[in-house]
Amino acid sequence: MKRYIEKASILIEALPYIQSFRDEIVVVKFGGSAMENRQCMESVLCDVTFMECVNMLPVVVHGGGKAITRRMKEAAVPPRFVKGLRVTCEKTIEIVRDVMNREINPELVAILREKGARAEGVHGEDIFSVVRKTETGPSGETLDWGYVGDPIGVDTGPIRALLDRDVIPVVTPLGRGPDNLVYNINADLAAAMLARALKARKLVYLSDVPGLLRDPQDPSSVISTLKSGDVNALIKQGVIDGGMLPKVQSGVEALNAGVRKVHLVDGRMPHSLLLEIFTDKGVGTEIVRNEQD
Repeated sequence: MKRYIEKASILIEALPYIQSFRDEIVVVKFGGSAMENRQCMESVLCDVTFMECVNMLPVVVHGGGKAITRRMKEAAVPPRFVKGLRVTCEKTIEIVRDVMNREINPELVAILREKGARAEGVHGEDIFSVVRKTETGPSGETLDWGYVGDPIGVDTGPIRALLDRDVIPVVTPLGRGPDNLVYNINADLAAAMLARALKARKLVYLSDVPGLLRDPQDPSSVISTLKSGDVNALIKQGVIDGGMLPKVQSGVEALNAGVRKVHLVDGRMPHSLLLEIFTDKGVGTEIVRNEQD
């Protein structure tokens, strides 16, 4: 009997969150090594299916860097990175586009459908507009990543049309430039752009770390709540760097554009998405605007 009472308590704890998030859009960015493990993938997509079943409106944006690297090795195309970002030549963008649109995206859609959800893939180049990413290097040289784009706009029409039909959109991080060519987009930036444009209630980054760690060597040093006003100081201290930097910075931009909360969650933990959204304590890091509790 005790076991059943505990199960009921969990449901009761989730009830106010289920009520609060009804008919609200939640953008979920799924990436990292969690996508390499079938069990983790199943767990995350089960959580997304649950969200849809309780009348939330999930939108999934996925990465796929490791699968792309594998395909490049098979094609004898050596990967090259500048400041942590993959340099994408003409041959590489064809590999990226094929892996994203024809391998990873259909697999995620198929798993969601197996779990009873209605889902459809959306090719990012059909909705995201981008400009070619370039920067000025420390010596004044131009840093150019090839077919890598910074998102500057998104057509939310196809996404809203799917949500209106109770279908979960599953979106690839690709965009189309003014030259009508396809560009690779950092999936964190694509998810944040989409969350802003959709005026999402939440933006959730699922990756392979427990959240934002005050000490990268100590998994127990998760910062449970981070106020947006403290971000710059943590960047200067080196607490926020590497792959966490675009997540946090784009997350703060999303908050400033009206998204209520941004979450950083470990996708490798079973059902971490549900635990973060539907429980009092959560399991990762939530980023909130300064005026929020």
